[in-house]
Amino acid sequence: MNADSLPVPAAAAPADSTSQFVAWVRGAAPYIHAFRGKTFVLGFGGEVAAGERAQTLAYDCNLLAALGIRLVLVHGARPQIDTELARRGLEPRFHQGLRVTDAAALECVKAAMAVTRFEVEALLSQGLPNTPMAGSYMRVTGGNFITARPVGVVDGVDYQYTGAVRRIIAEEINADLDQQNVVLITPLGVSPAGEIFNLAMEEVAEAVAVALKAEKLIYLCDAPGLLDSDGRLIESVTADEAQQKLDAREGLTEDLHLYLPCAIRSVRRGVSRCHLIDRDKDGALLLEFFTRAGVGTVVSRDPLFRLREATIDDVGALVSLISPMEADGTLVRRGRELLEQEIERFTVVEHDGVLVGCAALYPFSEENAAELACLAVTPEYRRAGLGDQLLKRIERRARVQRLERLFVLTTRTAHWFRERGFSETGPETLPQKKRDLYNYQRRSKVFVKSL
Repeated sequence: MNADSLPVPAAAAPADSTSQFVAWVRGAAPYIHAFRGKTFVLGFGGEVAAGERAQTLAYDCNLLAALGIRLVLVHGARPQIDTELARRGLEPRFHQGLRVTDAAALECVKAAMAVTRFEVEALLSQGLPNTPMAGSYMRVTGGNFITARPVGVVDGVDYQYTGAVRRIIAEEINADLDQQNVVLITPLGVSPAGEIFNLAMEEVAEAVAVALKAEKLIYLCDAPGLLDSDGRLIESVTADEAQQKLDAREGLTEDLHLYLPCAIRSVRRGVSRCHLIDRDKDGALLLEFFTRAGVGTVVSRDPLFRLREATIDDVGALVSLISPMEADGTLVRRGRELLEQEIERFTVVEHDGVLVGCAALYPFSEENAAELACLAVTPEYRRAGLGDQLLKRIERRARVQRLERLFVLTTRTAHWFRERGFSETGPETLPQKKRDLYNYQRRSKVFVKSL
């Protein structure tokens, strides 16, 4: 039995584009099943509504709706409001990043919001032949779903007609979603006294997602997502980790300063996931939700990856996971029947219900030793530290059984095990039963670690 395939390059993708397409569709199928009937809330600024990606965003929203996703869109209009203010000879005013809306500015807000909403509705209503929306008809609805209150006076600054969300009338939004409508929300709210207030798009999207108990809240922003100190994308963070990034105030763009607090609060208040996605990346929504690796940063209350012991229901997924590595010789072949017999030896790691890694423990109790076998992680997650997590879990299981050493046989990943405290030894040090099965033609290297 061989082990971890983490540093080994993924098998070459099929040269034939038809094969690639079929593989992609099959890979997307588990996510299509998982998301059908779930509620997604998508927040995007006026830059997106007026930008060159607006058309393709409409295509992708149409596809999400066609796949049975309950879709709520919340649009902003900051640049459009600034343009309208300039057209009327007025200066925009902000305090602590929030627009101060006096009576004259409110007229500009209403005008800009109305035009932007109609433009978004027009994009969503297309159905021309030879386009992704051919033959489709998206019913786009809206309404007075938001009750607002004034922000009031902060630091001596009267925000006047700038408001905050008081209540989201979730039952009415859900009624529209139940009718298979796409709900488009403009960030304006009305008070019980009939006053109109200008609201922040990101806060409206957060409040709607929380009120609907949405599966996902998505923000399209001016960055690929959160980046680490080396400028690399952080694929997933917990709310606590995101709060640390926010408190450090380092590496956050203008949009991330606005959206990250909403993302943190939303997952702490019941939204399953919040996604920060690059607004300039074509097809970003499809890549984020229908590929394993995604393209943005996911914020969640708890870690995304879940380690657990395998069950008989995991056999099919395990076969799919390890088959490519068996085919290229990284792992020793195991038949489905053998996996069924040995399933209790496996630990698996899953991401959004999809198996993305595994490892097995084979004890040799008479010699106080155990073999770590079949340590494998899908290519998309080999940089996520899952191999280390699986190794630690297997070591913990071995210690519980009072075993004193852990050994592994590998042909490809010797350096990975050396870096984690394993020392190379020879086949003669293996437990007798394992030594009798050692394949001298395969010439696997033997590494051992004291527990």
